[in-house]
This record gives sequence, structure tokens and C-alpha cells, in this order.
Amino acid sequence: MVPPPIEADLHGRTCVVTGASAGIGRATASELARLGARVVMAVRNPGKAEKARRAIAKATGSDALEVAFVDLARQDSIRAFARELATRHPQVDVLVNNAGIWTGRRQTSPDGIELTWATNVLGYVLVTHLLRPQLEAAGHARIVNVASRYAGGLDLTDVEFERRPWSGGDAYRQTKQANRMLTWALARRFAGTGVTANAMHPGFVSTEIFGKGGGGLGLSLSLYAKVRARRPAEGADTVAWLAASPEVEGQSGLFWVDRGEHRCRFRDEAAEEELWRLCHRMVGSSTS
Repeated sequence: MVPPPIEADLHGRTCVVTGASAGIGRATASELARLGARVVMAVRNPGKAEKARRAIAKATGSDALEVAFVDLARQDSIRAFARELATRHPQVDVLVNNAGIWTGRRQTSPDGIELTWATNVLGYVLVTHLLRPQLEAAGHARIVNVASRYAGGLDLTDVEFERRPWSGGDAYRQTKQANRMLTWALARRFAGTGVTANAMHPGFVSTEIFGKGGGGLGLSLSLYAKVRARRPAEGADTVAWLAASPEVEGQSGLFWVDRGEHRCRFRDEAAEEELWRLCHRMVGSSTS
């Protein structure tokens, strides 16, 4: 069933979308631009993003699209991005944490951290932490964390797979569990500020994660993705709806699938707080 179009007016609002050059991120940026928002496309490949920006501008008629460089696997890059963004946008109305990876072999980031964890978890954590002043300045800002139902296996004693056998799927799954748990911790910290934080599952979406050998997923699953998976616009629908729709104004700390609230099996405040402290130690920021 095709969901009804999102009815919202985002003129005058600034939305930041990570990983906006392709896939779910690009589709989200396009929908937010259609609704009138100024969209900052936070990306690792500016050249590719500029092509996406021009295509979105042509499709939506919007000229309020910006490309900003950030490599979510590098903490110095995230900090530089946040500083530059603060000079241009003192308020951020929507932050969509979307960029993520799935690798076929264990790699480390320039900071020496396992790459999937560094990108999919610490990237979300540090971007949100550094943009907090702009989010609170907006008054009624929204944070949308793209997570997944394909989640589990988080081991807080070995998040970098230094002790456990490496598996690209296991590394990815634990980051999606962490994304959900950190969203609940965020919602508690933003309570009373007007800022909401929600997590969502986009469905099985055919994106670039399935390109070039499937990102370690295996040929059969990569082929299945191309045939049976959702299109990026379908996966982005709930993201944009959470970012823009008046229907979810003020709702926070929830897990959404196809515009509906779903129970999250990873609710555990003590574990969420332990994860929060671990992540903030790994990015060298305050845990407040």
C-alpha cells in the first residue's frame, strides 16, 4: 500500500542529512527539498553529491540545497564539518543520521577504530553531540536515526571485534542495535528541550551497500536485493515523515516502521547508559 504524500511546509527550516549523495539519504534529501526545506547534504564524496544536488534541484525546483563534506569514519572531519556548519546555520531543525557502511573484511578507521563501528555508531554520536546547540536553538528540532530491524549481537566488552571472530554481518547488526539504544538515551537527554529523537527501520532497500560484490553480503543476497528490495524512495518515506510530518510533533524515543510505532526489543536503560558512556569515551566528549 502506497502511503499518502507527506503534508508539511518546511520553508525556513534547515535539515541536515548524512549520506545524502545516494540511496535512502538522497531520497530523503529530495523529499525534504520538495517540502521546502533548506537541505544540507553531508557527504564523503562532494563530486558525487553535487551531481545528486543538481538532480534534486531539477526534480523539485528547489535552489536551497547545499553540499558539505564530512567523513563519518574520521572524528577530525566530523568536528571540522560541525564548526563550518555552525558558521552558516545557527539553527538546525532536522538532523537525519543516515550514512552507514557494511564491509566484507575487518578494517580500521583513521582513528584506529573498527570501521563499521566508527562510521555507523560513533559517526551518529559525534555529529549529534556537536550539533546539539543548533538543534536546541531551533526550538522544536527533530533527530531521526536510520536503524534497522536487522539488529542484535551487541557486545559492549568487544564492540570492535578484537576478541570475537570477525563477520561483516555481525559487525553491521550490532551497530544497528546500538543506533536504537542510543536513540533512547538521546531522547532522555533532550527531554524538556523541544528536541525529539526517534529511530526507524527503512526496510530491505536496494542501495549502494549491495554494489561491488555486495559489500560483503554475498552474491546471492546482492542479487536478491536488486530484484526484491525496496526502492530508496520507499525506504526514505518514514525518514522524511518523521522529519517533517505534523502527525509526530513532540513524539520522542520511539521506533518506527512504515510510519507506525513498533516495540523495540533492546529497551534496557542500564545497558543504554553503559553504551552511551562507552561511545562518548571513544569520541572524547562529555557524557552529559
